[in-house]
Amino acid sequence: MIVKREDMKTEVRDAMRGGPGSVKFTHFDSAENMKNYRLVSEIVLTPGSGIGEHEHRNETEYYIITAGEGVVIDNGVETPVRAGEVVITPHGNSHSITNTGSADLTMIAVIVTY
Repeated sequence: MIVKREDMKTEVRDAMRGGPGSVKFTHFDSAENMKNYRLVSEIVLTPGSGIGEHEHRNETEYYIITAGEGVVIDNGVETPVRAGEVVITPHGNSHSITNTGSADLTMIAVIVTY
């Protein structure tokens, strides 16, 4: 199966999980195809925007940073991140991310369920 970019659903969420600004999603797949995951999307955070801290249960989330830079709070520890790095948040752990740079922070987010 091939999914063309123009056929992918996009959405913008404001104050996602209590974070600042807006978050743009481009979903690579639709819900009816998701069996072992619940999200596989490109996420764009404009400068100053972010996703607030939240915990994962019975799933692991991966943030694959493809452009830009920001700060992740990983179980209470603040860590800078940049393009080429991966943030992994397994079951029982929490995280947040904020774009602290002057350009968009773009990442691929994948949530695998178990």
